[in-house]
Parts: sequence; C-alpha cells; structure tokens
Amino acid sequence: MPKISFQGERGAYSEDAAVTFFADSETIPCHTFAETIESTENEKTQYSVLPVENSLEGSVGESYDLLLSTNLSVVGEIYYRVRHCLIGFDRLENIDTVYSHPQALGQCRKFIQKYRLTPIPAYDTAGSVKIIKELDKKNIACIASKRASDIHGVPTILEGIEDNTNNYTRFLVLSKTKVQDGDKTSIIFSVKHEAGALFNILKEFNDYKINLTKIESRPNKSTPWEYNFYVDFDGNQNDQKITELLQKINKQCIFLKILGSYKKAKLP
Repeated sequence: MPKISFQGERGAYSEDAAVTFFADSETIPCHTFAETIESTENEKTQYSVLPVENSLEGSVGESYDLLLSTNLSVVGEIYYRVRHCLIGFDRLENIDTVYSHPQALGQCRKFIQKYRLTPIPAYDTAGSVKIIKELDKKNIACIASKRASDIHGVPTILEGIEDNTNNYTRFLVLSKTKVQDGDKTSIIFSVKHEAGALFNILKEFNDYKINLTKIESRPNKSTPWEYNFYVDFDGNQNDQKITELLQKINKQCIFLKILGSYKKAKLP
C-alpha cells in the first residue's frame, strides 16, 4: 500500500483528492507544502499530492515555486470538485465570524459578504475545523469539506456555500519514480530578457503543431524582473516529435526543466 503525503489536517481537500486518485493507499498529513514534498524526496512516502491552481482563485504560487526546486517528477494530475460547507455549533443567523484557508474564504466571498461574517484566515480548511472545536464558541464557524466535518465531529450548518459551482482545484501527483506513458507534459524554462525570446519558443510549439494547455510566468527569485515560464502541453516527452521539440527549445533557453509526462485528467 503506497504512502501519500499531503498538506493539511485529516479531511483537507488535498487528502480528498489523493483518495480519489489512489484506490488503496495510506495518507500522511504534513504541515506545509515543503514538508509534503520533502516527505517523498526522503522516501518516507512514495507520492506527494500538491495543489497548483483553482478554477476561481488562480494559481498556488508556493506550489509552483516548489516544482522548480524539487527533484521529484510529475506522474499524474487530479481535478477535484470543491464543495465548501459552513461548519459550526449554532444556526447561521447566530454566526458572526468564519475561519478558513484564504483560498476557501475567497471562493465563498459572496456568501461571507451576504451574511456579514468576519473572515479570519487559517493555515488549512480542515485545520480551521480543529480551531473552532478548540475555541468552542457558538458565534464562530469555519469553511471546510463535509468529510472534515465528519472526521473532526463538528456539525455541518450548510453545504454548497461556494460562490460558483464550477469550483475545481487541480492537483499534481509527484514521485521519485517517473512514468513512461502519458499524454500530457509539464516543463519550466527561462529565456534571455530580450525582444522575441519568448516568441521564438512559442513559435517552435506552433511549428510542431503542439497544443499548449497552460502557460504561466513566475518571478525568478535570483534575478529581479526576470521570469520562469511554466508550460503544460499535449504529448509525451518520449515521443519523437516532442523529443525533437524539447531539444530545439533547450538550445534557446537559459534553463529548461522537464517536470514529467503523465495521463491527462478529466473533469469529474
């Protein structure tokens, strides 16, 4: 049975996503994203599950930065439908304060404003359930999953409070062991800070008829106002056409890192 590390307390969405991806596994909670990755790097776990973006709130910057530094490979991805619940000990009309992770608070912004709740950021959605359980006050509640409510024994006041039902988080699965099959590849690269440098890279993708599914820039922490580009595209790094493409763009890059090829996930 493989061990899977995730960030958060029991009942966190990362754990929920891991359980949907692995039919039979042991999940290991970690305090931070960095500890989650380190657990697999040090072979305490075989896999890590890392959230990288949400369909409403955008990218998780810390996760993208960790992808740059880790020696793990991306071996899978998960699209997980996020259903937020208001969890607490009293009725909604008696609640005036709500705890949760900043991403969850942002995803329930309209609900929070409608009921004039004071949002308080917490380190984790499932962790916010533990916080209000320890505080034991009837005027406070938190936002987390129904599973977190059940695990920690705090009642669910209301389900489905997210502003938009099209609320999905994308997770990447990382491991020391690469996979050979897969129809999607992720890379990171940087180019010289000069006119046409990025265009020339993108032109190579166009010339090879490779479909880009995502491109995003992140600041290069070592050089101000220079950027690393994170790109996902259709195809496997071992395919001849993709291999040729990567060899060509590598000659034009200051830096190129292949994160891995993996099977493309489908929306549930």
